[in-house]
This record gives sequence, structure tokens and C-alpha cells, in this order.
Amino acid sequence: MNPITSKVNPLRVVEEKVDTDSDQTEHTGFLGLYERGFRRFKILGTMVVLLPMYLVGVVCFGLALIPGVSLFRWGYGQLQSYPTLVQNIGYGFLIAAAYVLFGFSLILIVPALNFISRAYPKPWRGPYYSLQTIRWGIHNAFTYIPRFVFLEYMTPTPFNLLFYRLMGMKIGRNVQINTTHISDPCLIELGDKATIGGSVTLIAHYAQGGFLVIAPVKIGKGATIGLRAIILGDVEIGEKAKILPNSVVLPKTRIPAGETWGGVPACKIEISLFRKKA
Repeated sequence: MNPITSKVNPLRVVEEKVDTDSDQTEHTGFLGLYERGFRRFKILGTMVVLLPMYLVGVVCFGLALIPGVSLFRWGYGQLQSYPTLVQNIGYGFLIAAAYVLFGFSLILIVPALNFISRAYPKPWRGPYYSLQTIRWGIHNAFTYIPRFVFLEYMTPTPFNLLFYRLMGMKIGRNVQINTTHISDPCLIELGDKATIGGSVTLIAHYAQGGFLVIAPVKIGKGATIGLRAIILGDVEIGEKAKILPNSVVLPKTRIPAGETWGGVPACKIEISLFRKKA
């Protein structure tokens, strides 16, 4: 008997016909004019959106560097009366300490700027080149700044949980997150004692053919997501369910409590592969 069933909803990106090449918009006034231009001149429109994001990145780095730069300047003055060798050793430790201070500052400053900008995307589906995707892009840009600079060094610790909570992720008690491959944190919910394995990918969106779907991900209490598994948007995983390593859970999948799923795409495992023979 085959231990794996095909009980899984297929990936369906659109449920109605949408012309993703059309430059028509539901917005009026300036917003409508901007969205029509965004869709008609995609490359130019993307550049217009991205340039302010890079400036915001500069602001994030600049603010986060202030404590580290202050520490280095103070230490630099203290070392001037010592021999060159001692100075060089001191500079090395000061630079290292300044970098660590920069990283911890970043995980506080980035969520604060995300809050000020109100960059919390809501569930949505439509053409990729739309005004609604801008807020989604800003939220993920904020998320990626610490991820690619420092977050790996504090995963898994209470500090990465703090960062994701500040970014809007709903995290229960005694949760373990051993990955930084996370997008759309404000649309992800983790129940008590959920375990997210190493290099797991959690993203609350999916896209195809110019169409973007932003949809929440909910992982129940005591659920376990195995090493390098991929969880896409619009997925619900029940309490104490298990996703085997390297599995891919497609959108619109609902996994009941206590079940074990695995594979690409993930399907229910009817017979435990780990059960000892009698």
C-alpha cells in the first residue's frame, strides 16, 4: 500500500481571469495616474519605487552605526598613549564590538522605521505592478536589511524572536525559529511551542505570470517544520502536525492537527516511515 496520498490542493494562482498587462486601474486621481504609469513603464516605475527604498536603507544603516561609531571614537582616544601594537589590537576589538553593537541596534531601528512608515501589507491578490505591492515590498525590504547583515548571528536566540515580533509576527510561547529565510513576517502566525527548523523558508506570498497573491501563513501549537522545508502563502498547519525536511507545502493547503506531511509537493504520510517493525 502506498504510504503517501495525493491529498493536496494544486497551486492555483488566479481564480478569475485578470489581464496583468493592462494599464487600467481602480484608483482615481494622482494614485490612479501613478499606477497607470507604473504599469505602462514597468522598468522606470520600479526604479522610482526602489530609489526611496535605498535611501531608507541608508537611514537604517546610518542610525544603527551611531552607537558603534561612538564606541570606536571613545576607544580611539583612550589608546593614543599606548604603543602601536597595543593600539592595533585595541582597534581590532573596538571594530568588532562596534559591529556587534551595530547589529543589535539594527534589529531595533528597522522595526521602528517599519512602524513609522506603516509598512504592514494586508492579504491581497492582483497584478504585480500595483500600488498594493509597494507596501509589501517596503515591509520585506525592512525585513531583509538585518537578515543579510547580522540576523544570522543571533539565530536561533531570543533576539531573532524579538526582531520578528517587532516586525509584526505573531509568536507564541517557547517557539524556536532556526532560520532567517522569512518574508512577510507580519502575516505569519506561530503557535506555542512551534519549531521552525534550520533554513526553513516561510513566505506569506506567491506569484506567477505577473500575478501576486499575498496571503497569511498559520502554524499551530506544537507543530514542527523540518529542515529546509518551504511553506508558501495561504497555508494553515494544524497543532502538532509535522512537515518533513525538504518538503514544499503549496498554497491553499490545510494540514489537520497531528498529521505528518512530506514530499514535493507535500502530501499526507499515511504510514509512519520511522515506525519500528514488530
